Amino acid sequence: MSPTNSSNRSKDMEATLSTMRAKWGWFLVLGVLLLILGFLAAIYVLTATIASVLVVAVMMLIGGVGMLIHAWSLKNAGGFLLWSLSGLLYVGAGLVALYNPMLGALALTLLLGATLIGSGAFRLWVWFQHRSQPGGGWLAVSGLVTVLAGLLIAMGWPDNSVWILGMVLSIDLIFQGVMLSMLGLALRRSGH
Repeated sequence: MSPTNSSNRSKDMEATLSTMRAKWGWFLVLGVLLLILGFLAAIYVLTATIASVLVVAVMMLIGGVGMLIHAWSLKNAGGFLLWSLSGLLYVGAGLVALYNPMLGALALTLLLGATLIGSGAFRLWVWFQHRSQPGGGWLAVSGLVTVLAGLLIAMGWPDNSVWILGMVLSIDLIFQGVMLSMLGLALRRSGH
């Protein structure tokens, strides 16, 4: 990397930081808004679960329609059947989740548990393959916690389907709110 590129990159970063400092209040307001939404989601966890399922359902519908449009644009090029089938499955799953959000919550909760178990098991496998590397223990702990979270979700299924997605949404909103609030306050302090 040349000194000129490094200098330009430094100037760009300083310009970005300066712009962010000038807008510190927006970071704080957004953080507080997300905190409020997170606490509301924790209080109204069933509503938050249904809302999260409806958002996923709409995204599946949009994705499915996009796949179908793509399939029809490739009608003569091959892959038409695969893209059409994928699009129809997405549209079908999205419609089912829109029509019956609790059935969607059941499916998404089970999928969440399975994903966490798989992700945690993969981290443990990577740790086992590289266990002699410094700091590898943290990867093992992360993998173990993720597997345990997935197992807890799977063992509580289907009863936990009415609240688990809403609680995950709540926790995410609260953490994002804290992060943005702290960033806004740090930008304010760094600007003085």
